Amino acid sequence: MSEENKSEAFTEAKTTKKEKKKTGKKKHAAVVLIILIIIGAIVGIRVYAISKIDVSTDDAFIDAHVYEISARVPGHVEDVKVHDNQPVKKGDVLVELDRSDYLTAVDNAAAALDLARNETHGDVANAGSAKAAAALAKSRLELTESNLARGKILFQKGIISRQDLDTLTTNKNVATSALKDAEDAQKRAEANAGFLVPGGKKAKIAQRTAILMQAKLNLKYTTIYSPADGYITRKSVEPGNNIQASQPLMAVVELHNTWVTANYKENQLTYVRPGQHVEFTVDAYPNIKFRGAVNSIMAGTGAAFSLLPPENATGNYVKIVQRIPVKIIIDQTSDPNHLLRVGMSVVPTIHTGENFWKVLRNAL
Repeated sequence: MSEENKSEAFTEAKTTKKEKKKTGKKKHAAVVLIILIIIGAIVGIRVYAISKIDVSTDDAFIDAHVYEISARVPGHVEDVKVHDNQPVKKGDVLVELDRSDYLTAVDNAAAALDLARNETHGDVANAGSAKAAAALAKSRLELTESNLARGKILFQKGIISRQDLDTLTTNKNVATSALKDAEDAQKRAEANAGFLVPGGKKAKIAQRTAILMQAKLNLKYTTIYSPADGYITRKSVEPGNNIQASQPLMAVVELHNTWVTANYKENQLTYVRPGQHVEFTVDAYPNIKFRGAVNSIMAGTGAAFSLLPPENATGNYVKIVQRIPVKIIIDQTSDPNHLLRVGMSVVPTIHTGENFWKVLRNAL
């Protein structure tokens, strides 16, 4: 074999070897890629299933009962018994108003009630006197009518003059007017005494009694108490202020009965049910895990109850995944020191306890 043929054979063999090597590398890369795809698919499926089994969100915050404290009556603030962030118990005195005006109102109402009782007795006596006067006027009218009837007979016989007959007629007319006045006076007296309305004679006393009771209530309202155990916040009242009824003075936050409001996406709630166990963390204490349980799921999305709810029937419709608030009751044993505060950001995870394979079957 010539040198030239040897050289060509060597070159050809070398080329074949490189091609085989490249082919081997491609096969190896394809195998690795397939393995990675399989691993990625397995990991993705697992992550998807776990995301349905353990549902989490960062759109959540601590919520609690907040009692707005306001006065039921206007007045001058005499003393404020609490300060900002102070813990209080139910029934503790928060604010005291000046009682002087309300004590005077109670005294006036009590005096008016006594006067009404005395007036009622006097009205009854006046009604009796008016009734007797009306009876007397009626008797006098009957007498004048009898005299007039006899006078007419005597006038026809010529025994009395026309002047005497006119006098008898005038007496009868005067007695008639007197009777009418007496009867009107009797009705007024009986009305004042309450005889004309069932139970009317007690109406004035009942009215004054109600005024006295309201005055006593207003006096009681000058002391403002805490409606629940909690902490004082948003205090805006100081001694010496003049306040009006319903004016906000402060708020009491009930921290021993807090919950989490978690706004989950609607496609996260497939397996969420009341009673399921929840674990969550807050940004302020990232190393502490708090516990709770699902209490309820809101009857609508947050957008449906907003000030301007969406009107999808008008304009161009763009589908947006809605969020539905979920109420999570906090296990207070996991927060014995009441570290949680209203409005804190929370990352809750609901453990639905669903079967892994069931979630995959439902997803396919």
